Amino acid sequence: MSHHLNEFIRSLYKTKDFIPLHAPTFGDQEKSNVLDTIETTFVSSVGKYVDEFEREIERFTESPKAVATVNGTAALHTALYMAGVKQGDLVITQALTFVATCNAIHHMGAAPVFVDASRETLGLCPIALESFLEHNAKLDGERCIHKESRQVIRAAVPMHTFGHAVHLDEIQRICKKWHITLVEDAAESLGSYYKGKHTGTIGAFAALSFNGNKIITTGGGGMVLCASDVEGRRTKHITTTAKVPHPYEFYHDEPGFNYRMPNLNAALGCAQMQRLPLFLEQKRQLANDYRAFFKGSNYEFVDEPSHSHSNFWLNAILCEDKSARNALLEEQNNAGIMCRPIWQLMHKLPMFTQCLRGDLEVSEDIEARLVNIPSSPI
Repeated sequence: MSHHLNEFIRSLYKTKDFIPLHAPTFGDQEKSNVLDTIETTFVSSVGKYVDEFEREIERFTESPKAVATVNGTAALHTALYMAGVKQGDLVITQALTFVATCNAIHHMGAAPVFVDASRETLGLCPIALESFLEHNAKLDGERCIHKESRQVIRAAVPMHTFGHAVHLDEIQRICKKWHITLVEDAAESLGSYYKGKHTGTIGAFAALSFNGNKIITTGGGGMVLCASDVEGRRTKHITTTAKVPHPYEFYHDEPGFNYRMPNLNAALGCAQMQRLPLFLEQKRQLANDYRAFFKGSNYEFVDEPSHSHSNFWLNAILCEDKSARNALLEEQNNAGIMCRPIWQLMHKLPMFTQCLRGDLEVSEDIEARLVNIPSSPI
């Protein structure tokens, strides 16, 4: 099967050369926009493309306000700050995630709490979330308190893994019941929808990423999506060093972040947004091809949940066991076809070993068996 997979992937990409996991695609408009920033000298944090890129994301996602940042981690950090996360708080997330989610929580002076993933979505499981809270938390007025440590559980951060939307209605209901702020890690899900709504527009705040391997890229960059224009204006203020507008005076009215996206990066993003609908179409076709290829095999194709219209950012399969996973990874990478396992579970990393966690049976099973396969738009 592995040899047939090798041949199949090469037939899709029509090349005998090295095939990356996910490569960016650029055209003339990207070059023109970036050159324009150089010729006008507006390459840094001031320029027309930053505002234009924010408006493009607002139109596409139908978010009330989008605020561009220098990268996805900065967007997550800002979203948590705006959600009111404080030093000593707890923030619930999934152990099956990229480390940036937990890094942002840590840099707020808070600690992540790991809850199991859903087999259907690969993201935060609402059943596991509710069970953890019922057994470990209590309400103190409008605060959710961890019974044993007495720490405030301030927020929950589900991630839409590989672009597949989590069970947002159920998670939002639980968060409201327990007075927990919902912050969506939508870093991988630009172009993904939950019951017709774009991911990142259900929670109070969300974070997007435009890293070089995402569905569109600005080289490095992120975006905070805000549920209201009022919160959006404050988010913009916080990310631009909290500087009060004035013709020449430098006056800052609170501690802020210098998280502004450079105009040069935004110029690239504006051009990439023009190509996004085509990328989504191409990636859905690629997913269809993979689904058909793996049907009836020993590998399970990771498909979009019934409630999700996914961007299929990274396609993935589940192998029979860890041994089969390792064999597939070895064979494909040796053949010049880049495949990779999913991230190591966060509680296994040295800085998060002492964090609170629930039962992670599903997360551990997925970690042992999942392989990402080449997913660049064709």
